[in-house]
Amino acid sequence: MSAWVLPDYIADVLPCEARHIEELRRGLLDTAHSYGYELVMPPLLEHLESLLTGTGEALDLQTYKLVDQISGRMMGLRADTTQQVARMDAHLLNRPGVTRLCYCGSVLHTWPDRPHATREPLQFGAEIYGHAGLQADLEAVELALSCLQVAGIDQVSVDLADVRIVRSLLAGVPADAVVLRQVHAALAAKDASELRALTQGFPAASRDGLQVLLQLYGDSSVLDVAEKAFRNIPGVQEPLAHLRAVMAHIGTDRVTFDLADLRGYAYYSGVRFSMYAQGASDALVRGGRYDEVGAVFGRNRPAAGFSLDIKQLVQALPESATQGAICAPWSSDPQVSSVVADLRRQGEIVVCVLPGQTYEADAFRCDRELVCVEGRWIVQAIE
Repeated sequence: MSAWVLPDYIADVLPCEARHIEELRRGLLDTAHSYGYELVMPPLLEHLESLLTGTGEALDLQTYKLVDQISGRMMGLRADTTQQVARMDAHLLNRPGVTRLCYCGSVLHTWPDRPHATREPLQFGAEIYGHAGLQADLEAVELALSCLQVAGIDQVSVDLADVRIVRSLLAGVPADAVVLRQVHAALAAKDASELRALTQGFPAASRDGLQVLLQLYGDSSVLDVAEKAFRNIPGVQEPLAHLRAVMAHIGTDRVTFDLADLRGYAYYSGVRFSMYAQGASDALVRGGRYDEVGAVFGRNRPAAGFSLDIKQLVQALPESATQGAICAPWSSDPQVSSVVADLRRQGEIVVCVLPGQTYEADAFRCDRELVCVEGRWIVQAIE
């Protein structure tokens, strides 16, 4: 095996794509900052129980684990950043009111989470803590849409669900955790026969309601059907009302529903959303409400937010147009150095071509050059 071959689903990022990723990173962070979100930088590595408590089995399987040589405790390389930000909100900041935090950094996955994905996503996210009202959910959705717009994706569809509907249908059902996980899997797979077999001993209202739930995907008419079908199920009407409010906030023309979508069931506590570029099969953004995220840290604050992978986002965009650069001769002449420094202060990219070399100008697609005309150094277009 050649020493330069990287592991499966791990890749270098070369200059053109790296420039695009960095431009997006800056744009997303600036967008979050404009909404009042403060940047935090959690560590890549920390104690395993801090990373995983309350997150469910899926994240446990995605997390690389190792032994700390100093303390002998189990450590984890983060596969998601939300738990870390919840810890920071609970213990380091410990503010009494609303806290808005954002982050951007690499996470590591033991397996790619979708076809052709990297195992080293560059995760950007934003979290709002301390407000239980629907306004926080709406702000999370609005900020996520603004981020996609900044990235250059205007045609976005938003898929909505709410885990409280399933929880209401399963309330009081005499089933252990293993059976409930199988029910969730059958709902997610829309497997009616498996669901029927698993729920044979359930109360009739729960059993029939879960079968109805499998058909509840599509446009806003789904909510009308759900309201009628579940009118006698306590706890269902409020989440349906919240879904209508989110739809009204972002516009009905770009919203779909899948009330049996249970991805992240153990994690989310209310409205959850996924955002797709037009014609895409993989979600670019996932988010929602997760009020229990800080419970393990002794501060069970309301929380809502979202995250996305900037590397995935770049793949969904056309190649970005690079800023035109100026090609200049390398020179120790103070006059040339002064002109070059002044151009750079103005925001220009100036590539000083080393003696005998030309590839730098090609790599930066120089469209202008610095030339001396009658004793003055000026910038002119390259013919």
